[in-house]
Amino acid sequence: MYRSVLLSHRLPDDLVYDILTRLPVKSLIRFRCVSRSWYCTITDSDFITKHLERANLLSNGCLLCNPHRIGQYSSCDYLCTFVCNTDRTSTEISRFEFPSYDEYLVGFSNGIICLANYAVEFSHVLYLWNPSIRKFKRLLATPLIGPCDNAAFGFGYHLQNNDYKILRFVFFRTYRRVKVPPAEAEIYTLSTDSWRRVVISVESFCGTGSNESVDFIESSICLFFNGALHSIAYSRDHNFILSFDLNDERFRKILLPPNYLNGVSVSAEYLAVFKGSLALIVFGEGVAENSNICHIWVMKEYGVVESWTKRSVPMAMGNVQRLFGCTINGELLIKKFGHTQSLAFDPESLNEEILRIPEPACMIYTANFVESLVLLDGLNISSQSEN
Repeated sequence: MYRSVLLSHRLPDDLVYDILTRLPVKSLIRFRCVSRSWYCTITDSDFITKHLERANLLSNGCLLCNPHRIGQYSSCDYLCTFVCNTDRTSTEISRFEFPSYDEYLVGFSNGIICLANYAVEFSHVLYLWNPSIRKFKRLLATPLIGPCDNAAFGFGYHLQNNDYKILRFVFFRTYRRVKVPPAEAEIYTLSTDSWRRVVISVESFCGTGSNESVDFIESSICLFFNGALHSIAYSRDHNFILSFDLNDERFRKILLPPNYLNGVSVSAEYLAVFKGSLALIVFGEGVAENSNICHIWVMKEYGVVESWTKRSVPMAMGNVQRLFGCTINGELLIKKFGHTQSLAFDPESLNEEILRIPEPACMIYTANFVESLVLLDGLNISSQSEN
């Protein structure tokens, strides 16, 4: 009699499934031990995707910070996550130990963090890491050969195939306009767990091919936006934005704003996502103003050169050493020379707010921070709890 009552009150399987998709990752990890059927459900790739879709509906802005080790120039071996509050303050919500030593952040997507190594001799070693479930995957790319070889990385999510890809450039670092071997590229795909070389054949957005080679990549990290990875590239004696579409795996050229260097002595230039659009942010000293200035170039219509618009913003004392990104509200997350703390600079009000977080060796802002189960169903995945 008691058993029949329990069975009559049992929830339908589809309702249990729906409830599980709404639970936090920490709870789901524990609930794998409830039964064999729950274990199979929670580790199933379709369930992981459904859980991620629900999590993305509740995502918010977050800072991922790899702090400096106190008293040293190298990075620390843990990651801090800070939620961005509505009152423009930041609150630490979690802290995770890195799966390896001396890594820096390449990118973040759907709960997965891509890590690379600072040291040139280990720049072929990368990690895909899900700190929420303490799982990581170690990847080995082609090692660098020459002492002047350098690497640049990009990480993004391939929406059409529900997949993740890493783009790695290898180039020879030297002064501009000095003849160097053209850059090479290789791409890693998580679903196939494999690397392969890709030819850098640059196209325009109208589909016209080009034999133009890429000699140098400006930054070690490529910007992921609109389904593509973007970096400032140099070919012969000019520069442009090189995009790599994760869907069709083609390289395309986006022209920079005409004469964007006029009237400014540039100290740094970065690609960023500014209020939902691709942007070029230039820091330097204005020739006419004889003071620090920031030019924010926004591409209103993606891929259309004529849609570049400029806004010039005066900066307070101190040159910008680094831009970490832009918040969803358009604040610039920066670090100035001679300052140990990072700032949030509002180009509308010109206010600068101290972020009050540890001095970052590397930092990423993401407008869509989620904890996910991605990598839980993968092969050749290592657990940090086993180390």
